[in-house]
Amino acid sequence: MSSIKRILVFRFSALGDVAMTIPVLWSLSKQYPDCEIVFVSRPFVGKLFEPLHHVRFVGIDFNERYKGFGGLLRLFLDLKKEGPFDFIADLHGVLRTQVLKALFRLSGVPSYSIDKGRANKKALTRKSNKVFKQLATSFDNYHQVFVKAGLKFNLESFPGRRLFGVADGHQSVEALNAEGLKVGLAPFAKHAWKMWPEEKARVLVDELVNKGFQVYLFGGRGFEQEQLALWANGKSQVHNLAGQYSMDEELRLMGQLDVMVTMDSANMHLASLVETPVVSIWGATHPFAGFYGWGQDPASAVQIDLACRPCSVFGNKPCHRGDFACMQRITPEMVIQKITTIIHR
Repeated sequence: MSSIKRILVFRFSALGDVAMTIPVLWSLSKQYPDCEIVFVSRPFVGKLFEPLHHVRFVGIDFNERYKGFGGLLRLFLDLKKEGPFDFIADLHGVLRTQVLKALFRLSGVPSYSIDKGRANKKALTRKSNKVFKQLATSFDNYHQVFVKAGLKFNLESFPGRRLFGVADGHQSVEALNAEGLKVGLAPFAKHAWKMWPEEKARVLVDELVNKGFQVYLFGGRGFEQEQLALWANGKSQVHNLAGQYSMDEELRLMGQLDVMVTMDSANMHLASLVETPVVSIWGATHPFAGFYGWGQDPASAVQIDLACRPCSVFGNKPCHRGDFACMQRITPEMVIQKITTIIHR
């Protein structure tokens, strides 16, 4: 058993990437129960860490107290009070974490950083002469940071339904009381090139209703909430849940679904944490880049084989073909077929 007791972990964003740390930290805590982890990230993701009793979550706001270089100095001094730390695990690898690691290094705290595999991702996404193969997942990359620090452990099956209060019936929301098979749909993503066209998603909703499914729409507050309200308007089998629940409540809602339909987005990872089967729709990006949902069946991904795919890792680059064929060629029938396969297993 390692003598390491206290670890400072950085992963500031994005929601999906933070969610992907949870199975790794759970496996680490299970195999090293004497280790204490201080996890630093944005405040809104704190609910994800509540089931991990060996993790102390510290929420930080880079727009206020910790803004700019002076803010990083304040953050360093504040975090130092949480120590002492045996080492820092940098799961983000950005300029902010580089500065913080340098400051802690002056205090004698070593650090270990994520290898994002940029060269392999560049080869996967370039326009010509692609090296088309499965790359290391984010789970693997996070895991290796701790292994480099001397903590050798295996990634274990993650009991998300139990940890997040789904399996034992613990729920503070009653939004899924309607009878019938329940399909969730989260049609939005951070970048437009990861989103299935709206007209196709709305046809999918109508087809699911015609087949007798209860459809639950997920999204954020504001624009997404307003748009999904229009989708649900006048349809008794379509329920708009966007912007109405806290993150832990949304997790329990997702855990009660029979299937969740998402883009390559944070909702894929949230549903995966509560062990709900996900049908994910992929366009500009590809599961080979390493961001597929924890424990999800690779066969449940909906995608079109095109020589140009993937054109980016994050879906933030415009389609160089100009016709968005990777998404336009995916039909509602293809998605329904995946849903039906899952339900009839």
